[in-house]
Amino acid sequence: MLKLRSRRLCKSCSSKHGKGAGNNGSGGGDRGLIGGGDIKWELRPGGMLVQKREGGSTTEGLIKVRVKTGSQLHEISIGATSTFGEMKVVLAMVTGLEPREQRVLFRGKEREDYEHLHMVGLKDMDKVLLLEDPAIKERKLHDLARDQAMQSTIHTISV
Repeated sequence: MLKLRSRRLCKSCSSKHGKGAGNNGSGGGDRGLIGGGDIKWELRPGGMLVQKREGGSTTEGLIKVRVKTGSQLHEISIGATSTFGEMKVVLAMVTGLEPREQRVLFRGKEREDYEHLHMVGLKDMDKVLLLEDPAIKERKLHDLARDQAMQSTIHTISV
């Protein structure tokens, strides 16, 4: 079995044929293939090492997110690399719903607390939908009805 090497990536092949594929005379393997500039790397939260995107990247700073809750529209600023769990904490301050009572939907899917905003494609001025968890809402109504029933059945009789 014979393995063929690409001329672009093989240092020994490029020096034989006179084509500076990535070397540009410096002898370093960390140079880019086009333009001779240094490649900048970024470590993603999942542990994956990827080439850093140039221009228009909002991963370093804050992004504005529009949050739709029923008939209300809130606008919050949050770090682009934050998680949906961190977003729920910010939303708890704005809406009054506890983070465990919230369901956040983005692009038609409910997002988990550990998912990062930039990893699912959330960008500046994107819209997310915030719903109250129906199970917790039902439990609240049930507890409220039970408390009202208890209060109405307790009567003080004085003789």
